[in-house]
Amino acid sequence: MESIYIRHLDDPIRAHFTKRREILVLLGSRQTGKTTLVKRLFPDAQYLLVDNEPVRRMLESYDVNVYRSALKSGTTKLIIDEIHLVSNPGRAAKIIYDQLPIQLILTGSSSFHIKNRTAESLTGRKIDYYLFPLTFSEYLVQTGVEETLNFDLFQRIVQDSWSESYRLFDKGSMLSRVLLYGLYPKLVNNPMDVDYLKNFAESLVFKDILELELIENKRLAADLLKMLAYRVGSLISYAELATSLGADQRTIKRYIELFEQSFLIFRLYPFTGNRRDEIVKSPKIYYYDTGVRNAVIGDFSELGIRPDRGALFENFIIAECVKANAYTGSGYTLRYWRSKQKSEVDLVLTKGNRVIGVEIKYGKASFSQAFMRRYPGATCKVVTAENFY
Repeated sequence: MESIYIRHLDDPIRAHFTKRREILVLLGSRQTGKTTLVKRLFPDAQYLLVDNEPVRRMLESYDVNVYRSALKSGTTKLIIDEIHLVSNPGRAAKIIYDQLPIQLILTGSSSFHIKNRTAESLTGRKIDYYLFPLTFSEYLVQTGVEETLNFDLFQRIVQDSWSESYRLFDKGSMLSRVLLYGLYPKLVNNPMDVDYLKNFAESLVFKDILELELIENKRLAADLLKMLAYRVGSLISYAELATSLGADQRTIKRYIELFEQSFLIFRLYPFTGNRRDEIVKSPKIYYYDTGVRNAVIGDFSELGIRPDRGALFENFIIAECVKANAYTGSGYTLRYWRSKQKSEVDLVLTKGNRVIGVEIKYGKASFSQAFMRRYPGATCKVVTAENFY
């Protein structure tokens, strides 16, 4: 089967300017495919790369006449790639949007948002889209294993009933590859490229953030990321992390927030029915990509001998749900549940009065009886390596 380069965001982004004039802002970590996507969907757009010094200087003039002279004749759409490298991206984008008759497309990393907090606001002038590493379905299509994109993994969790699909490929082998090496697009053509992942993790972790001088202690940041990688799926305590690393809690919390804004990690907070014996504060940490997580700790050993196999699978399923929830606009809130007696449910999705509890285990598992007793109206699912897709 021939591989096809398509993404879940293709249709929403292609349709953006048919419905609105607001700036299209595509955000995501490095090398998730932002540039490839906008160039493919808007082939006639003029393209400016801010990493090109003359382009950056031109944009930092903040002069509409300079901007106008940089536009080619007949330009109706303008892509500005890596807008976060402009010292005040919000100001530049606002001038173009307000004073030039073109449709504006911006790509950038999270630092675009970090900078914009102290720069001119684009409130009401932009629509944000987030491009994550590939979903499992995108990976299967791009490797030629399947023909069409789907959200089956997410739908079998959120739908009340689900009919099993027969898969014509070695699901276990594909899962093993994804858990070890992750889902960044470059790995489609370079599977199991450990050197790429290690170098990529280094640049992903530090390049944008260090450019902004937001992390004063690179060694502390690296040690913190490694500690978080070892604790994927576990409750974290900022005080405990600070003590272990010889740092203060405020620095630890700020670094974690920066990693989160850079689409490296995300926090999952507890679900509670306001009962006194439920965990209500401590978050869990997950990586957006298991390959990057493994690169951070330098461990690409085979899945069958790994003691963290269950944690990797849990991370993968929850990250897939985060991506699908965003791409589909489903509007679920994702949490975990844990009682002080240590009964636990790995993932709880809520929307309105609906509650879905999900137990995620690589092997066979049963659902928490304690959760079912407390929330008898909840839908309860068990996701394993056998039934996840």
